[in-house]
Amino acid sequence: MSLFLRAVLGLGLAFLYAPILVLAVYSFNASQLVTVWGGFSTRWYAALLSNGPLLAAAWVSLRVALISGAIATVLGTLAALALARHGRFRSRPLLTGLVFAPMVMPEVIIGLSLLLLFVGIGLDRGIGTIVIAHATFCTGFVAVVVGARLRGLDRGLEEAAADLGAGPLRVFATVTLPLLAPAVLAGFLLAFTLSLDDLVIASFVSGPGATTLPMRLYSQVRLGVNPEINAASTLLVVAVTLAVLVASRLSARR
Repeated sequence: MSLFLRAVLGLGLAFLYAPILVLAVYSFNASQLVTVWGGFSTRWYAALLSNGPLLAAAWVSLRVALISGAIATVLGTLAALALARHGRFRSRPLLTGLVFAPMVMPEVIIGLSLLLLFVGIGLDRGIGTIVIAHATFCTGFVAVVVGARLRGLDRGLEEAAADLGAGPLRVFATVTLPLLAPAVLAGFLLAFTLSLDDLVIASFVSGPGATTLPMRLYSQVRLGVNPEINAASTLLVVAVTLAVLVASRLSARR
C-alpha cells in the first residue's frame, strides 16, 4: 500500500473513531464541565446507578433487543432456508424483496410506514410496536448471515442422514441446525446490536412508557451534554462493539 493510501485510510479511520475515543476519555472526567478536563474519575459511572430514568430506558432497550432479535433470528433463518434450498419458485422474487428491502430502505421511511400501519389498524404504540418494527428491520440481516453459511454447507451430510432413514425435520434438527448454529447465533447478535442501537425507527413507533436508551440519551443531549451522558454512551458503544466482534467471530467459524 502506498503512503498516500495509508494517509487517506488513517484520516478516514480518525474521522470515524476519533469522536468515539474523545467521548470515552471524557466519560472519566472528574469535572462537571464536559469541555474542561478535571482529572481522572469514575464518579459518573457510579452516578448512572442512581439515574432511574436512564436505567429504565436501558431495561426497555434490553428487553426490546432480546425479543426482537429472537424473532428476527427465527424469521431470517427460515427465509434463508427458503431462498437457499428451494431453488426457483413462483413467489421467490416477492419473498426476496420483502426480506431484503428494509436493509436498503431509509430508516425514516420504515419508521413512518410502520407508524401509519399501527395507527391504521388501531394498535397502541409501546414496547410491542417497537419489537415488531425492529424485528422487521433486522430479519434481512439475519437472512444474509445465515444464507452465507448455508451456501457453504456440505449438503452431503444432510443427504447421508436422509439415506439412513431420517425425515426432513430430524435432518434439520440433528444435522442442519447444529452446522448453522454459529451463523444463527451471529445473526441473533447482529439483530440484537441493531435493535439496541436504533433511534430513528423507535422514535416513530414508540409510545408512553416505551422510551429506549438511545431515545433517552438523544432527548437529554438536546438539553445539554453532561458527563453522565458520556458514561452511558461509552457503555452503549462498548456493548455494541463486543456484540459485533462476537458475531464476526462466529460468522467466520467453520
